Amino acid sequence: MPWINVIEEDEASGSLKRIYEKIKGERGKIANIMKIHSLNPRSMETHLALYVNLMFGRSNLTREERELIATAVSAINNCDYCKLHHGEALNFYWKDEKKIKEFINDPLSFDLPEKSKVMIKHTMKLTKTPDQITENDIQELKEIGFSDRDILDITLITSYFNFVNRIALGLGVEFTPEEISGYKY
Repeated sequence: MPWINVIEEDEASGSLKRIYEKIKGERGKIANIMKIHSLNPRSMETHLALYVNLMFGRSNLTREERELIATAVSAINNCDYCKLHHGEALNFYWKDEKKIKEFINDPLSFDLPEKSKVMIKHTMKLTKTPDQITENDIQELKEIGFSDRDILDITLITSYFNFVNRIALGLGVEFTPEEISGYKY
């Protein structure tokens, strides 16, 4: 049980009920990370809009790359909720649970294409030591083939998952095997 009160779907009314219905229609079900916002429906709605934009909106980054970032950030932050959720989403592309576990265990040592390795290295540095990011780090991304827009998207997705990890960890957001699966990717 989370550490604060959560209004469940069957108890929701007004704007919260409308938002729950919208999420369920778009994603197939409502994740606990959204339900944790139930006392502040407007924050849930804006959180969802940011998530959908970053993870499903127009970008040169593939959905797989976006889930790779989400899973790497969540692994370094040791956020079980997000590691499992986004590991499940990444597995939609990889179809190899063993590979997912290996990646979660050590994202920097995992065998990825060079461009993905550079992206994950940057993601990890931005997560662990954001004050040490320099123009040279951005140049390294450019040299491997990322555009300025790609670099913005990498930074936004990395920052978003640091934000979400802290919500999940800071409020005791729970997961079950049923809760982490069955979403629309």
